[in-house]
Amino acid sequence: MSTPTTASHPAGRSRLASVDGELLSALDRVAPGTTRARASDRLGMAHDASHYLLTPQAVLVPRDAGQVAALMRAAAGLGLGVTFRSGGTSLSGQAGTEHLLVDVRRHFRTVEVLDGGARVRVQPGAVLRQVNARLAPFGRRLGPDPASESACTIGGVIANNSSGMTCGTHANTYQTLESMTLVLPSGTVVDTAAPDADERLRAHEPALTAALERLRDRVRGNPDSVRRVTAQFAMKNTMGYGLNSFLDHTAPAQLLAHLVIGSEGTLGFVAEAVLRTVPVQPAASTGLVVFPTLREAMAVMPELVAAAPAAVELLDAESLRVAQALPGLSVDRHAALLVEWQEPDGDRLTEREHEAQRLFGGWNLAVPARLSRDTSGRAGLWHIRKGLYAAVAGARPSGTVALLEDVAVPVPVLADLCDDLTALFDRHRYERSVIFGHAKDGNLHFMLNDKFGAGDDVQRYADFTEEMVDAVLARGGTLKAEHGTGRVMAPFVRRQYGDELFDVMLEVKRHCDPAGTLNPGVLLTDDPHAHLRHLKPVVTVEPEVDRCVECGYCEPVCPSRDLTTTPRQRIVLRRELAAAEAAGDTALARQLEREYRYDAVDTCAVDGMCATACPVLINTGDLTKRLRAEHHGRAARRTWGTAAKHWDTTTRAMNLALDLAAAAPPAVVEGTTRAARRIGNPDVVPAWSRDLPRGGVRRRAAPDPAAGAVYLPSCLNTMFAPARGGDGVMAAVRRLADRAGVRLHIPEGVGELCCGTPWSSKGLPDGYEIMRRRVRDVLAAATDNGRLPVVTDAASCTEGFDRLLAEVTPAVEVVDAVTFVAEHVLPRLPAGRRLPSLALHPTCSSTRLGLDAAIARIAGAVAERVVVPDGWQCCAFAGDRGLLHPELTASATRAEAEAVARDGCAAHASVNRTCEIGMTRATGHTYHHLLELLDRITATD
Repeated sequence: MSTPTTASHPAGRSRLASVDGELLSALDRVAPGTTRARASDRLGMAHDASHYLLTPQAVLVPRDAGQVAALMRAAAGLGLGVTFRSGGTSLSGQAGTEHLLVDVRRHFRTVEVLDGGARVRVQPGAVLRQVNARLAPFGRRLGPDPASESACTIGGVIANNSSGMTCGTHANTYQTLESMTLVLPSGTVVDTAAPDADERLRAHEPALTAALERLRDRVRGNPDSVRRVTAQFAMKNTMGYGLNSFLDHTAPAQLLAHLVIGSEGTLGFVAEAVLRTVPVQPAASTGLVVFPTLREAMAVMPELVAAAPAAVELLDAESLRVAQALPGLSVDRHAALLVEWQEPDGDRLTEREHEAQRLFGGWNLAVPARLSRDTSGRAGLWHIRKGLYAAVAGARPSGTVALLEDVAVPVPVLADLCDDLTALFDRHRYERSVIFGHAKDGNLHFMLNDKFGAGDDVQRYADFTEEMVDAVLARGGTLKAEHGTGRVMAPFVRRQYGDELFDVMLEVKRHCDPAGTLNPGVLLTDDPHAHLRHLKPVVTVEPEVDRCVECGYCEPVCPSRDLTTTPRQRIVLRRELAAAEAAGDTALARQLEREYRYDAVDTCAVDGMCATACPVLINTGDLTKRLRAEHHGRAARRTWGTAAKHWDTTTRAMNLALDLAAAAPPAVVEGTTRAARRIGNPDVVPAWSRDLPRGGVRRRAAPDPAAGAVYLPSCLNTMFAPARGGDGVMAAVRRLADRAGVRLHIPEGVGELCCGTPWSSKGLPDGYEIMRRRVRDVLAAATDNGRLPVVTDAASCTEGFDRLLAEVTPAVEVVDAVTFVAEHVLPRLPAGRRLPSLALHPTCSSTRLGLDAAIARIAGAVAERVVVPDGWQCCAFAGDRGLLHPELTASATRAEAEAVARDGCAAHASVNRTCEIGMTRATGHTYHHLLELLDRITATD
């Protein structure tokens, strides 16, 4: 079979085509302010989690459904396609285009809980996990539960008819949709919840309505079509359009809505949807059942499915090795099933557990199997499974791309299909390939690593795909179970369904989208090589990012995502820069470097939250710090080295500067700093604003040889005065300790000590090392060589000291003041009169340090009702980022500020002084350190 090769780009020739200025003007006229056409915008959004790469002519960021409709009509007039993009976790190539890419994540995030959680109204940009967080207080969740829940959006869930671990075909998107508001390419808006939805559809789209009714009758009137559709959709199946809609629904509006589910943005734009929710079962028991071989694991599936588990997840030998899921066991040909039973009460769960143990006893297991109700143990197993794709892909050889396929067959033939796939891997030389997935539903995922650097690689992939398609269809399966048809399986839709049903699908597309505007090349095609075009090359760049699989899990937690770039975009732009340099495209390389400085370096908060979401623990902040270091000149390094040597003097100078600024007319100081930033470097000259506090209080020693802990107040106490109406956390910690009879030792020279974050975040290793040595020497003496713990009062400083002292011998324990007070002080305090309500802003550092339980304990002592507002994330004040780039903090806090305004709490708190400043600025409410509030309510005088 002759196959196309991947596109090449000769030296000196750019792969980024220029954009027609008239096109941009035309788009801006119909939707002002929505068009993004810089190189970084286009290349940064071109990448998604699939193995395809297409570069859009422009990225469009509409603010509402009206602008989406205008852009669709304009694109049709220009002869251009429109592809909708939200989370970009799709694996089948349905979120990329060479035409116009519409980002619907940024302005379509509304979530409205209805009927006590029984239903929820959502927009396409809302992240699935965030929707479930809103539903959690009601004991409900969405039915679909894909492994990508932390990053995938509702738009993608609807577009792909997502399912996942436990929902099977009974609680997937198709089954739980109640209604949707759909914008058709013509501009017609269809609200299927309206009582007269059918009449309105008939009035505005008579030809489409008539076609839907005609196709419905055509499918129902053909016994072979009914048989095929019934068999195909008895399984998880996202191949082609959901023709089961013609059997399940009669009314045109409902028919259309359910055809749109799984249509991958090829029929219309879903502006919002109302979904029915499912109950969260309170009782669950989980275990990992390990078998000597994959075939033995699959052979028990019919018997196991009959025992009605909520989930059965397969992990083959390579999955187990990469995920390190079986410590202490040398994995050979093993395979494991992660099984879970869920029930509404403990008694019924006990019955399930007894039945499970009886099953386990009759199987040939590699190790004894045990179910557990332990929350942390269960969460650990699910963390392994949900992060498996990215973990396995992250362990691939450098320079290769990961291809994740997704098929389903009837459960009784699972073992045979696994044998087929294993033989195909061997025959086509795909080493270290993995098989995993939702075995309960007969749904297997398998991953290949390939380079696509030469024609032989593409031919091998083409040959493998042909044989895989034959194997799956021969066993009565579907070529796509939940990842969507996309580009990867579009050429095989006709083969799976036959000519008659394929023609029905073509008719659906033709009548919904007559101009072929929406997502061209996706889901349906007559090009037999479509799956072999636009294959993604992977460029080896640097160790910090080479493991990235571009899954996008990092994006929802990134504070700069709505302002400039996300961690995924920072990484792919580095790859694009390297590719441009390798191709000799110096003009593109220079442009990317110029845009990258502000977009990816200056406005990165280096908060490390990306690492908490990344399955392979990539912290793009490490990359940013290195890049910042490369930009520092000798003068900057010398200046910050001097500051490290004289830190007490430096912080007091900052203190004095803030006092002087506060004493001067605000307009004069603001104007002066604006002018200085225009003349100088805005990444060096801070922006003063009248909401900044005055300077703080100098830290002074308070020796106590009988103390049980060393207290190291943060230098933030010196730089910034306490929040209005308070004495600051430094005074609060000392008073709380005195009140509880706990003695603290503040060492000599405390004013010269710092956690090192100002140097590490700026990429200044010399100054960092100066501070590290000083802190090590002072604390070795103060802690009696590590006998006493070190307590500090800002979460970022706790994390900084912990990192600074990581390799110190003897080891020094660093404890955040919140944890110290919760464990050693709070039990000895008198009960105070609690505040009625408290809005709490956790911090990125407190999250990474695992302080949630301690914070919750103290917050519960402070207030009767504690609220962590919707939209909470890192505030991005990030040391001095909030002073250098206040636009970053404003963007990062916008959603949380809106939630704070709705909640109307009596008090507001955080656990870091700079976060208090950032949130006070964002909300207009004064934020105090949580321990200040505890001090206030437990005061006895």
